[in-house]
Amino acid sequence: MTDTVLAALREIRLPYAIYEMDIHRYVRQALDAHQIAFVHEAKLSKGCRIDYLAGSVGIEIKKGKPNHTQLMKQLERYLVQDAVESMIVVSWFSVKLPAKLYKKRVELVVLSQLWGLSLP
Repeated sequence: MTDTVLAALREIRLPYAIYEMDIHRYVRQALDAHQIAFVHEAKLSKGCRIDYLAGSVGIEIKKGKPNHTQLMKQLERYLVQDAVESMIVVSWFSVKLPAKLYKKRVELVVLSQLWGLSLP
């Protein structure tokens, strides 16, 4: 499932000047286009809400340059949840992430790098 969600998100092409809610809209459209069921603002536990949960794939969206320390703490909160088997961070900027955290897969989609051709 992670690869299916990842492929859908890698097809997103965004204009440069956008708000975070615009990114949410594009993510929703990409998931819908690939008929991937999801919950927006999914509550994982008390005080723990993730931007999107597509099956067991968590999706976290970052508009600006993510603060690495804060992002890692956020990912840890999500990945300790049984409902989340993998995470995809969708960000305008690149950030260094581990390939796995808590033995769960972590991926990064950098929107500013998705300006080339989109092939099926």
